[in-house]
Amino acid sequence: MGYNQENYRRVRLAYQTKFLKAEEAADRRRDELHALSPALANIDRQLSATGAEIAMAAIGAGERWKENLAAVEAKNLRLQAERRALIESLGYPADYADPHYDCPHCHDTGFVDAKMCSCMRRELILAGYESSGLGNLMRTQTFESFDLSYYQKQNGDRAKMSRNLELLRRYAEDFGKLSPNLLLVGDTGLGKTHLSTALARRVIDRGFDVYYTSAVGMFADFESVRFGQSTEEAAENPRRYTTCDLLILDDLGTEVTNQFTNSCLYTVLNNRINLNRPTIISTNLTAKELRERYSDRITSRLIGEFLTMRFYGTDVRRQKLGR
Repeated sequence: MGYNQENYRRVRLAYQTKFLKAEEAADRRRDELHALSPALANIDRQLSATGAEIAMAAIGAGERWKENLAAVEAKNLRLQAERRALIESLGYPADYADPHYDCPHCHDTGFVDAKMCSCMRRELILAGYESSGLGNLMRTQTFESFDLSYYQKQNGDRAKMSRNLELLRRYAEDFGKLSPNLLLVGDTGLGKTHLSTALARRVIDRGFDVYYTSAVGMFADFESVRFGQSTEEAAENPRRYTTCDLLILDDLGTEVTNQFTNSCLYTVLNNRINLNRPTIISTNLTAKELRERYSDRITSRLIGEFLTMRFYGTDVRRQKLGR
């Protein structure tokens, strides 16, 4: 499991910057108070010295080391109380010169006792949403918002789609390197994108790097790099197709198919299979149409290395328009 490395670097840098800004702002406020009160400046100098005194007392020898340590600690507490009272007498809050961190737990470092703080994990999850390629879809397309009432109960479609919903929910909860590749097959408007988006969100929430794109978008990225006209972002995308923990490729079959796109698709599929990195592909094509459209090397992997999940029903988008 691993967050997207670019997101991790960006979030870590943001935390380092935030921490330094909080410390620098505290230094400015302390200098402001020292200019108003030489007595406060003297207390702060004594407090700085007590840190070394506590350390020396803690490692001191002899029978009286505990008493010495207690005396230094008592002195430290007395100075802190005097400091707070003096700052308040100047008309400022007692913590005016202290660093004001956004997170009281990690003090804007991102870590507590060498473990990632929940605030940093939340920032990485939000960054994962942004870099996943899903945009605003994640706000509305969740497992909870998937409405089974659009699928007929009488002919069994609702039961089949209910099973798909639970299988994909479980897939998201158990996702890992050993998760199978999935091929979501069915006509347009049956919920493939909705459930893929819901699954992606949950997998990102659990700390994995997910990349979601259309087949057309993926081949456009490779095309840009091929002709040397790509931006830095477009050049990075082809690497993400291999390195992300989970790749979700939507609408396979809507792209213009040629030797170049076949080669790109084979490379992505083969690399991910060899690296044990799961892939989910959705398509409107049948198994027969896949064989007619793609090379044997591709179809053998789609059929042999992917579990097929069929989607049933009548176009939900049209039903929503009619209601």
